Amino acid sequence: MKYLAHVCSIVPPHIVDALADSDDPEVREVGLRTRELDDQQRQQRLRAVPIEAPAVPPFVTDQPDRTVFDAGQSTDLPGNRTRGEQDTPTTDQAVNEAFDGLGSTFTFYYDVFQRRSIDGAGLPLDATVHYGQNFNNALWNGRQMVFGDGNRKTLQNFTASLDVIAHELTHGVTMYSGGLDYQGQSGALNESISDVFGSLAKQYTLRQTAEDADWLIGDRVLVSGINGVALRSMKAPGTAYDDPLMGKDPQPAVMADYVNTLRDSGGVHINSGIPNHAFYLVAMALGGYAWEKAGRIWYQTLTSGTLPSDADFPTFAQATTATAHTLYGPGTEKDAVRKAWGQVGVNGNG
Repeated sequence: MKYLAHVCSIVPPHIVDALADSDDPEVREVGLRTRELDDQQRQQRLRAVPIEAPAVPPFVTDQPDRTVFDAGQSTDLPGNRTRGEQDTPTTDQAVNEAFDGLGSTFTFYYDVFQRRSIDGAGLPLDATVHYGQNFNNALWNGRQMVFGDGNRKTLQNFTASLDVIAHELTHGVTMYSGGLDYQGQSGALNESISDVFGSLAKQYTLRQTAEDADWLIGDRVLVSGINGVALRSMKAPGTAYDDPLMGKDPQPAVMADYVNTLRDSGGVHINSGIPNHAFYLVAMALGGYAWEKAGRIWYQTLTSGTLPSDADFPTFAQATTATAHTLYGPGTEKDAVRKAWGQVGVNGNG
């Protein structure tokens, strides 16, 4: 089987555009360069052939196979090999954070869902740090993680947020699980699923309950002085930031505020706030550790093989409601899923 990969970045185009339009010459220059490199990565991916399904090795380990490379501020990938599984930590903080984040994400998926790496068959996890000059983003390009350093005036330390790393690697999980078209509502679901499991990976690592979690994506990415707390909030979409340099968080929490736009593949980073909030409501209604029930419902739905690649919000709502019934029967869990979708204005008819 062949898989069509997309370049998926943690910083959405509307933030990059705000930086590129800034009155601050330094911020504008970095914003323009980031947009150029984002577009360059996407064009390279469009010209690439679909990825072949990896052969399942005769012995699949339950340990990650990580390699971190250093681009040295160039745009050549993967860069110089810096740290692998048998190597000791380096003096480079970004290298060690990337290495540890890859490992924590692997552990989360293996411990909770018995999934061996993002393809389920032990796929090596590669990452490149120090990509580009002040590159204000981190991304999954279909084959590896890529981290910029940020310009340290607006964004920074992309390797420091486990939810960022797990978010991007989850795009690979979605890809190898049958994929969701990266356009419109199916694309917003693709982004939302990465936010869901990015947050859950952080919660699992910290052993946080749904009530204790911050439900923020990229809470360490914003530089001190920026008026905001993260790139996105699943608890309160639309409130993550409001700053002259970055603009105001445009995410809606309910369908009544759905944003129709041609930008960003139909607003995939914007409208993901709606399914994000639905998941948050399910997790809070069920309580305890969100990965145990709410997360399992979402994971089973994603990996069932029955979810159409062009699924819209109602289709996904119906599927998660049905999955909750299959896993837990007609009681509390199914009611929580159905109610949450209703609260965000999506009719799941489940």
